[in-house]
Amino acid sequence: MSSPSKLFALILAGGSGTRFWPLSRNSRPKQLLNLFDDETLIEKAVNRLDGLVPPDQILILTNEAQLEAVKKVLPHLPPENIVAEPARRDTAPAIALAAGWIAARDPEATMIALPADQLVIREEEFRDVLRAAAWAAETESAIVTLGIKPDWPCPSFGYIERGGSIGKAAAGNNAEVFEVTRFREKPSVETAEEYLKSGGFSWNAGIFVWTIPTLMRELSRHCPQLAGFISVLRDSGDFTSTVTEKFPGLNKISIDFALMENADRILNIEAEVGWDDVGGWPSVAKYLEQDKDGNACRGPLLSVDSHNNIIFSTPGTPTVTLLGVEGLIVVQTGDAILVASRDKADEIKKLVDRLPQELL
Repeated sequence: MSSPSKLFALILAGGSGTRFWPLSRNSRPKQLLNLFDDETLIEKAVNRLDGLVPPDQILILTNEAQLEAVKKVLPHLPPENIVAEPARRDTAPAIALAAGWIAARDPEATMIALPADQLVIREEEFRDVLRAAAWAAETESAIVTLGIKPDWPCPSFGYIERGGSIGKAAAGNNAEVFEVTRFREKPSVETAEEYLKSGGFSWNAGIFVWTIPTLMRELSRHCPQLAGFISVLRDSGDFTSTVTEKFPGLNKISIDFALMENADRILNIEAEVGWDDVGGWPSVAKYLEQDKDGNACRGPLLSVDSHNNIIFSTPGTPTVTLLGVEGLIVVQTGDAILVASRDKADEIKKLVDRLPQELL
């Protein structure tokens, strides 16, 4: 497996996280929230790479509205490693931008691409899985995906269907490495139940590992525009100017459509690391303190005859009091209060779309 000097990481940090309004705002999206403790999700994403990827080999891609806030919470990273995309072009162009940045430093490097807004409880085990994935990416000249072992039939995740095993990785946690048969879109609950029964499916965590030569080979075949962009960035003497000029002209496309559904060979390693995509307030509730009535709470709460509610208050806000209610989400910030039915958590964006500008 590569030495730390050959291992680079991209952390994608451009999302909005509207499901977490009113805590999340345009300038403070999900990855910049302190949902569980004093660390933001993006700090957690960087810190869990500690000892695996040197800080000066971690690239953060965000957008202009969030750039300064990201720099503020990551002062130990070189400021030039935190880059605002000049336009929104989805995940494939973002990954190509990072690959060009890495290729200019080491054209033979191994690259990890991962989101900024996930939760991983067992961080050392996660690093071991990444070491195994890097070994597989290098020895097999293949794209490697991290899958999460599913523990319930979730209909809101994509799934990875595994084929045969090619053996165990000779690095990290010696995890078993599988061929990927195909990627499955978000299924119905009934279909997801069948996936779990079969035992051959993982949740798609959106975490990928590849070498720069492998990525260039696959993009040259399946998305030559992005391969050309990587080459231009690699050979450019002025990274910032080249990104400003060339990036907005790239086609808007996800890495799934640009590459994953077409690549000649993809491998999968399944991970059990206490992973959560933190998709909404019910996900957060699992990690908050709960009272005897199943109310998950962060902040002061007085509850009488109330059950299965989620309460989240920012410091300095008043005590929340509940009487005879069930299944609510109550989120309180200095300038807004959300009260929603817990089973409508995925629809908070409908409310956000109607908010005045000063609350976005």
